[in-house]
Amino acid sequence: MNIGPRRARKIVHELRREAREGELNVVSLIDIFAILVLYLLVNALVVQILPSPKALTLPESIAQTQPKQTVLIMVTTEDILVDNEKVMRTADAAAANASVLPDLKYRLNEESLMQIEGGGAGEITRGDVNIMADKAIPFHVLKKVMATASDTRFARISLAVVEKQGGEQ
Repeated sequence: MNIGPRRARKIVHELRREAREGELNVVSLIDIFAILVLYLLVNALVVQILPSPKALTLPESIAQTQPKQTVLIMVTTEDILVDNEKVMRTADAAAANASVLPDLKYRLNEESLMQIEGGGAGEITRGDVNIMADKAIPFHVLKKVMATASDTRFARISLAVVEKQGGEQ
């Protein structure tokens, strides 16, 4: 079979064109993956998930508001922890006569102070605090923990609960 030079050039041109059609543009895929990673990072930073240790059984609630990133006080049946750092034993807190717990107060005073937004020159606070307590903890112990947080200038004190399914609004 004898092919002329024109026919040969045409065949080579078609083969090159077909080879280009099968190419994959990697640059656009890299852009898509970069955008996807950025989106996932931003969304991961927005959501706050409080630790749910097996040592705590939280009470249930129908509240819809989500907690902010704050100082976390956990009251288990054995210990009181601030940001996962053991501060004192729960039994010692229950036995204390004072309404303010000195060991907890000392640890909470280590948190930084900040100016209240829109407040006057003398209005400073440590921000917000979340308290996670086992539902078996007596209220008088929780009252001491809340009084200590209030005494150390925390503006808002929130109790962590598990959202009840099917609760009325």
